[in-house]
Amino acid sequence: MNTPNRSGYSLLLICLMMTQLTGCNDASVSTPEEEERYRPNVHFTPAQNWMNDPNGMFHYKGKFHLFFQYNPNSNVWGPMHWGHATSEDGLHWEEHPIALYPDENGTIFSGSAVVDHHNTSGFGAEENPPIVAVFTYHNHEKEKAGEIEYQTQGIAYSLDEGMTWTKYEGNPVIPNPGIKDFRDPKVFWLEAQKKWVLVLAAGQEVQFFESPNLKEWTKLSSFGVGIGNHQGVWECPDLVLLPVEGTETYKWVLLVSINPGGPNGGSATQYFVGDFDGKQFSVDATFANQMEQEHSFWVDFGRDNYAGVTYNNIETKEGGRLFQGWMSNWQYANQVPTTIWRSAMTLLRKMTLISQGGRYRLKTTPYLSNSQVAQKAIEDLELTREKKTLLTHGQVSLSAAFLTFEWEGSDFELNFSNTEQDELKMGFQATNNSFYIDRMKAGKHDFSEQFASHISTAPRLSDSPILKTTLVVDKTSVEVFFDDGQTVFTEIFFLKAPFETLTIEGTGKLKKGVAFSLAD
Repeated sequence: MNTPNRSGYSLLLICLMMTQLTGCNDASVSTPEEEERYRPNVHFTPAQNWMNDPNGMFHYKGKFHLFFQYNPNSNVWGPMHWGHATSEDGLHWEEHPIALYPDENGTIFSGSAVVDHHNTSGFGAEENPPIVAVFTYHNHEKEKAGEIEYQTQGIAYSLDEGMTWTKYEGNPVIPNPGIKDFRDPKVFWLEAQKKWVLVLAAGQEVQFFESPNLKEWTKLSSFGVGIGNHQGVWECPDLVLLPVEGTETYKWVLLVSINPGGPNGGSATQYFVGDFDGKQFSVDATFANQMEQEHSFWVDFGRDNYAGVTYNNIETKEGGRLFQGWMSNWQYANQVPTTIWRSAMTLLRKMTLISQGGRYRLKTTPYLSNSQVAQKAIEDLELTREKKTLLTHGQVSLSAAFLTFEWEGSDFELNFSNTEQDELKMGFQATNNSFYIDRMKAGKHDFSEQFASHISTAPRLSDSPILKTTLVVDKTSVEVFFDDGQTVFTEIFFLKAPFETLTIEGTGKLKKGVAFSLAD
């Protein structure tokens, strides 16, 4: 999307006039040049104002539909609406008018949407199936009054492929049973039992419900006591059936976001692998044992991938699912140095499982259509601690690049840099068998003490002698997939100038490298 043409002075006036609404100040105001430099090329951002969790994601008639938490009145979090955008390839997005507005039941928190192909809800017809959104109502007046039951679940339906919506007159469809944090419903059709299943965050656990028609819900079970990370609030759950690569086995995977409690601070998303019989989710025994020893089951070890869930109504050719998250962290999301807009989404990612020694691990890799427009092969490089240039901006745009290579050897470090002394480093340390990403010198970070407070790390989970790395770098973010997506980092940054050079330093051999530009 194009950045609106506004002067820095105008932005300051707007900020000052909206102080009571936005909470912004002089330090948060960016110049037009910065706004242009920070707005991504291939990651979705709203044209203006605040965005967080992805919501209501489904694929229908050749289009991805992304809804999202949106505040149309400010560039910080506030009264939540559902924004809406569509894409045919997951890279190029068209933003649409607001889909869901607050009403007498409350503001519109996170949720999901499904294509009701069999018209079980009765809202449409089989020849024109309704799209049904299930979401959390948040009643701020009840919350201010000290009541506990201020979050309930409501539904709305669309008969024009998600473009306009009608609220159900019987809302709320799931009343609050007396739980403070009772939100973020994710719904899917369980074909084997011909019913809808809903998974919902409820305090420090998740709850499962069933329905024949999306309007009447019965509680089935709960999960979460005594397992996983409980350092923060559980949010945005999702339950998906994923294939185990190289086998005919499928396992259920439960995603649960948590804030705080992430592996490198702030918000992140953990996962559990197990079985679901239509009523109860139970973790695989070997998975539970391994989690007790060390909890390394994170969708993303970086600091900027939160509240992600999967798209309904679409599978990959391998039988996996497509996932997308919010590319920020609650530690600093309201303070990042953009003024017109705040926050981006990750790229879509393919999600499957792998099995190693009887242990299941989640694997995620970027979902990219045939949009690559430039290519550079990187020849085999033998390195002995020396630094060599891999790419320059003149060869492949380092403001929208896709890079993949194989490494055989010991340590290595990749370094993106520019003439302003900005540096973004990432790599592998063999001595402690861990990956890292270092944004401490990657541009502006004075807006938050927590943003560049430490280097993000993660253990290597694979024992393969060949270390495969794939990364997507955009103007203000990098998504790194080590070991075919077993260990993933997503982190944002705010450069003084675009990256110009990518170098590598290490001891070993870089093999089969290739780079593409994702820019149009």
